[in-house]
Amino acid sequence: MDNRNNTIAGWVLFAGICALGLTIGSSMLFASHNPEKPGYPIEDADGAAGGGESAVPLPNLLAAADPVKGEAVFAKCAACHTIASGGANGIGPNLWGALGKAHGHVPGFAYSAALKGVPGNWDFAGMDEWLKSPRKYAPGTKMSFAGLSSAEDRANLIVYMNSQGSNLPLPAAEAVAAPAEGAAPAETDAAAPAAEGAAAPAEAKK
Repeated sequence: MDNRNNTIAGWVLFAGICALGLTIGSSMLFASHNPEKPGYPIEDADGAAGGGESAVPLPNLLAAADPVKGEAVFAKCAACHTIASGGANGIGPNLWGALGKAHGHVPGFAYSAALKGVPGNWDFAGMDEWLKSPRKYAPGTKMSFAGLSSAEDRANLIVYMNSQGSNLPLPAAEAVAAPAEGAAPAETDAAAPAAEGAAAPAEAKK
């Protein structure tokens, strides 16, 4: 009887060892491995790693820009700026007729010394650089906006702003070399995507 009990106990122990071995083996076989870099890469909204930079010259972008899309971009600035003739200053200055005027031209608005110290007037190239990165254009500016990465958005916004009291003549478009045979054609005009940062220029006067 004791031998029989010992045999049964032995088989139970053997079965337990086998089960334990199978558990360890399967966990090693199907173990998950963490990726070297957690998360998933997110492509830039403009489809370019460079943040929407364009090889198209600014005059060509302005020639193809759409002020209606620029107005849509500027709508995001309306919380801080007005752009109507005689409009009141808000957190940012009124931007009516800003192009062609000196940096810090609105009477009574407390511009930063950094922006007021930028020589010259607001021209198309300067406004484009400001909208791209206010902190690079005027280091020390009070403007907290990071900038618009899309060259087309900036062009749309600039053309809209120009139509609001400035009406400066646009620079002549530059000739663009034709792509080599068999090469993918380069951008020749600005598609002017939906505005999204025109609000930046509004604060451009800080």
